[in-house]
Amino acid sequence: MKEELYLVDMYRDDYYPNFLVDRIKSYLQTAEQIIQHHSEDLVRVQQALDVAVSSINDLAETFYAHNSEIETVAREDIAETVMTMLDYYSITLDIEEALRERDW
Repeated sequence: MKEELYLVDMYRDDYYPNFLVDRIKSYLQTAEQIIQHHSEDLVRVQQALDVAVSSINDLAETFYAHNSEIETVAREDIAETVMTMLDYYSITLDIEEALRERDW
C-alpha cells in the first residue's frame, strides 16, 4: 500500500503530534507486512490488526500528555487507513471486527 495513504487527515492536522502519528503508522505498517504475506488467512490478518490496535490504544496517555487525543478525526482516519489496506489486499473483513480491540 502506498505510504501516502496512511493517516492522511491526522498528518494534515497540527492537533496530532507527528511523532505520535508516525507511531500509529508504524503499527499499521507492521500489520500490513503480516497481512501482505498472509492475506488468505483471516485469523492471522485479525491477529495482526489486534496487535496494531492494542498498540494504538497504549498511546492514549501520550497523546493526552501532548494536548491531543485519539478522537473523532483520528478514529475515522485510522479506520479509513485500515479499510484501504484491507481493500488493497482484497480482504473482506468488517471494519468493526477489524478494529475490535480499540478503546478509542
